Amino acid sequence: MTAHQPPHTVRANGIDICYEAFGNDNAEPLLLIMGLGAQMIHWDDGFCEQLAARGFRVIRFDNRDIGKSSHLTGGKRLTPLELLKLRFLRIPVAATYKLIDMAKDTVGLMDALGIKSGHLVGASMGGMIAQEVALSFPHRVRSLTSIMSTTGNPRIPPPTREAAAMLMAPPPRSKEEFIIRFGQTWKILRAGSFPEEEALDLGRAERVFARGLNPAGVGRQLRAVLASGSRKERLHSVKTPTLVIHGTVDPLVHPEGGKDTAASIPNAKLLMIEGMGHALPMRFWPEIIDAIDKHAHGAAAQAA
Repeated sequence: MTAHQPPHTVRANGIDICYEAFGNDNAEPLLLIMGLGAQMIHWDDGFCEQLAARGFRVIRFDNRDIGKSSHLTGGKRLTPLELLKLRFLRIPVAATYKLIDMAKDTVGLMDALGIKSGHLVGASMGGMIAQEVALSFPHRVRSLTSIMSTTGNPRIPPPTREAAAMLMAPPPRSKEEFIIRFGQTWKILRAGSFPEEEALDLGRAERVFARGLNPAGVGRQLRAVLASGSRKERLHSVKTPTLVIHGTVDPLVHPEGGKDTAASIPNAKLLMIEGMGHALPMRFWPEIIDAIDKHAHGAAAQAA
């Protein structure tokens, strides 16, 4: 069994960040950054344990405005009109904070934990945050893995109609409604038949609900993504060893988003996973964990 420390809260970048660690303290540090509106427990315990067993000190954490990390204030619910203005007129969305602030949260957490540099693995919005850390704090990143994410390039095809509608749906009003919505959401995001995942959705939903919801915070996170613009040109300067992982049937971040990320970062490796949507189902773990393991340990060996 790998060592597992219970959740702790530390002060980082002026806010409280709740994190949890798996593996030995002296192993290669690997930070898992979750996506929009997703708590750290969306990095499944088993996924974290398997990475820790490969010789990493795995740290997952709640981003600002989610789970047990600080909830901020301000900002209104995003309107379809704002999205249209952004898409067609390039009028930026107003935001309480941007992805750079979330990148500073990540670096602040590393500071609090005494981590000079580490491997960053980000999913969806987490991939965008990880990219921003690699751009703004390159000396802190040993390797970058960007999963089901994108560059912010406005030319990337939009989400499917179903996925976009899910993103813009009003928040559930009760626990029962939340649990139903949770199941519906992940069915759309997985984009296929995953009975072994669906069997676990009720327990996952209960756990997320018990840790606390923050619909206004999810809205602020979405604004942060939309207000941060494109990283495509800046990504040409990234020297960090980079791996890009994307599913071939992702309904939320089009597969072109992953291809664009890999094409924008010099010498990035691209792994397209056949039949994977915008989720990390257990059946894809062996391929994903192997790829992260090989990439991060390879980068560490090169730097040594």
